[in-house]
Amino acid sequence: MNWDDVRVFLSVARTGQILAAGRRLGLNHATVARRLTSLEEDLSVKLFERSTSGCVLTDKGSRFLPRAEAIEAEMLAAEAEIADDEVSISGTVRIGAPDGFGVAFLAPRLGQLTEKHPDLTVQLVPVPRSFSLSRREADIAITVERPEHGRLIARKLTDYSLGLYASSSYLDTCPPPETLKDLKDHSLIGAVEDLIYSQALNYAADFAKDWSARFEIASALGQTEAVRAGAGIGVLHSFIARSDPDLVRLLPDIEVKRAYWTVSHESTRPLRPVTATLEFLNDLVLSEREIFA
Repeated sequence: MNWDDVRVFLSVARTGQILAAGRRLGLNHATVARRLTSLEEDLSVKLFERSTSGCVLTDKGSRFLPRAEAIEAEMLAAEAEIADDEVSISGTVRIGAPDGFGVAFLAPRLGQLTEKHPDLTVQLVPVPRSFSLSRREADIAITVERPEHGRLIARKLTDYSLGLYASSSYLDTCPPPETLKDLKDHSLIGAVEDLIYSQALNYAADFAKDWSARFEIASALGQTEAVRAGAGIGVLHSFIARSDPDLVRLLPDIEVKRAYWTVSHESTRPLRPVTATLEFLNDLVLSEREIFA
């Protein structure tokens, strides 16, 4: 059994398509298909049901997947063990993060990482969605919940808080609420509920069970901009909102606490670009912990 064939199998299993797998591996469609066929012949089993719409693992393919991932982990560990420590850290690391943390905090600071490792390429994907590490949609995911299942390694990055905010212009026309019950008399800004991929991100529910937003935005930064523009009251990340003097904290004794976690797949643990990036993220947040206090 050829390791390159196993590597192709894993890429197709994770992307669900031969063409997409080829793009990831830098191979053409015909080469990917040929290597899949070679692996199936070596194993004397059919690993995928192939069609014009994609590739679906067969029962035998599903049973082979964890074995292939174990082979991958061993190969990566071997490469890391014999790698020359003097060789610079290179390659590509993709970080998936919630848009608030990704854009407001990471984007202005990740240049420090590429400056430290000039041969390293960092991809930041800050969007309001979850990432599958097993399918390699990201090498590192920043999450708001510690994962409980899968071959994942999680480490707490930092706690953070959220509060109620409005702009000065909004408060010029509407008196600030004195209690949570007063929110019913205000224009509220919230998330698009059916697009919230984790209940931990349903912040508004912690303030009011009947949070009735007339303006819903599927982005933390979008909600911040709407509040800044005077569209109403919203639940904002304090580490973002407190840097804007035009945003006023309401009912400051009431807040919601959450935490960010770094999560990576155990098969990527030996990879120096991934470990270097994880170390950088932890050191970065620790050095600027007052932002999240």
